[in-house]
Amino acid sequence: MIRRTFLAMTAALAFAAPAFSAGHEKDIVDTAVGAGNFTTLAAALTAAGLVETLKGEGPFTVFAPTDAAFAALPAGTVEDLLKPENKDKLTAILTYHVVPGKVMSTDLTEGLKAATVNGAEVTVTLDGGAKVNGAVISTADIAASNGVIHVIDSVILPPM
Repeated sequence: MIRRTFLAMTAALAFAAPAFSAGHEKDIVDTAVGAGNFTTLAAALTAAGLVETLKGEGPFTVFAPTDAAFAALPAGTVEDLLKPENKDKLTAILTYHVVPGKVMSTDLTEGLKAATVNGAEVTVTLDGGAKVNGAVISTADIAASNGVIHVIDSVILPPM
């Protein structure tokens, strides 16, 4: 009985190991797309021409808004931002969600200010749970081959 259980566990781990390691071989874009709840972010990255950048060497830290976060924006906002004439505005918003380097949740401290790829800073707070500019980090430290993703519950907007 013990031998059969041990063999079953060994077989299960042998088949599961590639699934776990495969996640680390995917870049930030492929990891987000594979998660299934970032279709709006993926469409926005494509419209802004940022897919190849976030598939690059990095490392990058991405505060990734979910589809629900984009849906919470005022009606028509996403559709308007995806228009070619608004590419610069969309790029500014998306690059405000990206910090150069790999910043893990253990690196976050109260009041931490981090420069984004956009050039503006985001501020991290920890009171009541980790947040970036007030957006709750609902899932942290999703590893990718070229950085890390932290899932956030709202879209953060750069200062105007």
